[in-house]
Amino acid sequence: MKTIKGPAVFLAQFMGDEAPFNSLDTIARYMAELGYKGIQIPAWDSRCIDLKQAAESKTYCDDLKGKLSEIGLEVTELSSHLQGQLVAVHPAYAPMFAGFGPAELANNPKEQQEWATQQLKWAAKASQNLGLKSHPTFSGALLWPFLYPWPQRPAGLVETAFTELGKRWKPILDAFDEAGVDVCYELHPGEDLHDGITFEMFLEAVDNHPRANINYDPSHFVLQQLDYLQFIDFYHERIKAFHVKDAEFNPSGKQGVYSGYQGWVERAGRFRSLGDGQVDFAGIFSKLSQYNYDGWAVLEWECAIKSSEQGAAEGAPFIADHIIEVTAKAFDDFAGTGADEAFNRQVLGL
Repeated sequence: MKTIKGPAVFLAQFMGDEAPFNSLDTIARYMAELGYKGIQIPAWDSRCIDLKQAAESKTYCDDLKGKLSEIGLEVTELSSHLQGQLVAVHPAYAPMFAGFGPAELANNPKEQQEWATQQLKWAAKASQNLGLKSHPTFSGALLWPFLYPWPQRPAGLVETAFTELGKRWKPILDAFDEAGVDVCYELHPGEDLHDGITFEMFLEAVDNHPRANINYDPSHFVLQQLDYLQFIDFYHERIKAFHVKDAEFNPSGKQGVYSGYQGWVERAGRFRSLGDGQVDFAGIFSKLSQYNYDGWAVLEWECAIKSSEQGAAEGAPFIADHIIEVTAKAFDDFAGTGADEAFNRQVLGL
């Protein structure tokens, strides 16, 4: 077994206009002082990284790593959730996703998709130059408007969508394969890949591509009422990244999973800071350790109630307390008698 690395933190939700959250140097020092050992960098935020330069210059990446190392931090992964989203966008959502890419491409879905694809390919090379092995992202969605089948979906609609999604992602996955980096899809409502079944459908569409993997985030499974512990049993070989995020689900006689169009505070299912929700993190860390997950445990902070500053401060010790230093020996080795084939036969009476 292997020991999970951490604690680490995803910077995306903490970046802002005020110091220390408005530059990589200052936010990195802030997080290091809180006890984090790694940071996951949003590849769309130019305050954190120049993605194109990182893809083209090993020297740039070495300098970035060196600066972070001086304050006791490592880059855990780059993240391309916004760019990944634009690989596949249904027209119904296009206006709301327009801000995820360049403004001049907002009304040109083909060029927007091409831009996103190039961004992902740069992310592959940048990850390689940084010495990283995993890359969290979103799959995008062509089918999400048709999630609940009313009126009934036309025959073949789902198959057509997944074939197209696979076609768009296959060249990207190949680029990551050349770079030696795993693409880790965050299975998330709003994406075509949002649970185990849809992930399996996607695997089929990309011929079980070895670089098509999972960024495990239990909070999204709580909100779907999916067994997030058994999920690890099913898919542990494909789990290559881990967002540590809490959530709770409190249905009532008025609302359930769909939450009646309410804001985050009023929803039955909502994200919480670590320890404030219902996720069984002891069970998760035990299972991931059992299955030899040796990547990072990365806080993704999203909470409808608590401030981000308090969430960040509490997150590092919470993760550290849950990391299991895996054993190198069996607990009952002290009682071992030692044996060989002859002795085993004697014990069996043979």
